[in-house]
Amino acid sequence: MSEPSKPQSDLLYGVPAIAAFLRMRERQCRHRIDTGLIPAFRLEGTICSRESTLNVWLAEREAAGREDKANG
Repeated sequence: MSEPSKPQSDLLYGVPAIAAFLRMRERQCRHRIDTGLIPAFRLEGTICSRESTLNVWLAEREAAGREDKANG
């Protein structure tokens, strides 16, 4: 009998994981987190973010870019 599958967490633990998800360099990612541009939080001292939060954030950035282009 197989075990039921556990729901997969969308937690990205550490800057390397966040940078890989966003396909950017770690240094760029860390700078954007430090300046508040990328939504992140600390979990026991480690910088983390959620894929779901980043996907919403990206969609908002995309919509804002389209709006700027339409108004410009």
